[in-house]
Amino acid sequence: MSRPISRVAQDGRPEAWPPRRIGAIVLRHLYLLRGSWPRILELTYWPTVQMILWGLVTMYLLTNSAWLVQASGVLLAGVILWDVLFRSQLGLSLVFMEEMWSRNLGHLFASPLRPWELICALMVISLIRTLIGAFGATVFAILLYHFSIFELGLPLIAFFINLIVMGWSIGLVVSGIILRFGLGAESLAWFLIFAFAPLSCIYYPLDILPDWLEYIAVLLPSTHVFEGMRSVLMDDIFRTDLLIRAMLLNVVYLTVGIAVFLGLFRVARHRGLLHQVGE
Repeated sequence: MSRPISRVAQDGRPEAWPPRRIGAIVLRHLYLLRGSWPRILELTYWPTVQMILWGLVTMYLLTNSAWLVQASGVLLAGVILWDVLFRSQLGLSLVFMEEMWSRNLGHLFASPLRPWELICALMVISLIRTLIGAFGATVFAILLYHFSIFELGLPLIAFFINLIVMGWSIGLVVSGIILRFGLGAESLAWFLIFAFAPLSCIYYPLDILPDWLEYIAVLLPSTHVFEGMRSVLMDDIFRTDLLIRAMLLNVVYLTVGIAVFLGLFRVARHRGLLHQVGE
């Protein structure tokens, strides 16, 4: 006796077998993957970035064993400062996405609010969130590992400002992309910043990179910040040349970030996308 293809539900309509329902859900998400390049990129992104980052750390440790004497302080400082960059970008992007998730973006711009005013507000909220997160990490580093990031002295202020401005710049670009292409691109808020991690030389010096990558890395403000951090911690020298380079690059980054956000906002407004976003 053959198995029936379906059974009858209470309302009299045929009910699909479980494998068909399961297959329908799987097919739905396959369609989502096919239609969203950020989702496809994310699948291979994390393993690749982790492999590159820690592969470079391993290469540096193999050739510089003397560095291990000061490794703990340098690594902890790198972690805390990297968190500043990460949280400043994520904080700005998340606050913007919360307006999209709550379907409040259209209401905001029905008010006299101007785009540049929204940008300023996002930056202020991002700064507050970053200060809260960095404070917690700093306290735990002191309590658990007896390391204080304040050992960097006054240069810490310069490092902090440059990293948070770079984070704002990337966050504005991410927010503009999400506004233009919808919440299908929201994963960019979490993983785009990590593309800069291997090139920022957080845990190793610039010269450990292949020659062709060095030319790209020097275009990042974060690279000069982390190089300056190691110079202060390991050699007790504050290199003003690195600070100037980071500041000049950040002027360019922030200008581009604001221009991209405003440009994509203008496109979204003309296409009526401000009222079509939500959860």
